Amino acid sequence: MSLSPPATRRHLHSRQVRCEGFLREDGLWDLEAELVDSKTYAFENYWRGQVKPGVPVHRMRVRLTLDDRLTILAAEAETLESPYAVCGKAAGNFSRLVGLRIGPGWMRRVKERYGRTAGCTHILELLYPLGTSAYQTLGPWHEHQHRLAGMTEGESMKGGPGLDSCMAFSRSSPVIRTLWPEEYREAEPA
Repeated sequence: MSLSPPATRRHLHSRQVRCEGFLREDGLWDLEAELVDSKTYAFENYWRGQVKPGVPVHRMRVRLTLDDRLTILAAEAETLESPYAVCGKAAGNFSRLVGLRIGPGWMRRVKERYGRTAGCTHILELLYPLGTSAYQTLGPWHEHQHRLAGMTEGESMKGGPGLDSCMAFSRSSPVIRTLWPEEYREAEPA
């Protein structure tokens, strides 16, 4: 289904978020993310003076180093552009995430260590997509390795999909019926 045609409008703001996952030579994993905010118009900022169109208002980068269990072994952040001089100091607290494990309750635990006045809102926002990027990096790589070893798609993903986590992984979906028939359940009548 496509989006409807937009109303007549003026572009004012752009946010770019990039997440990347890497397998390191030592068997650990690096997950990196960057956030860039920019405006289409010039504006005054008391610390930076005039910020020209297209120049980043915010530009933050983070790196998490993980083990196979998604436990954070190292956490780094940097603020390259911000509206206030003090913003960059929040990156120093990012290492408080070491020891956390990405999984259920992840963002609640992140906010306990790096939320509110201990952190930066924009760096914190990167951790939402970075958490899912960790799953998208490690899980499919392990599945790929299993497939190369001769497993079927269903066997290679065993324990991987979160049952009932989305429409495709609903216990009544054709995906579950095909790949994990033992988990399939008929849909309840509406």
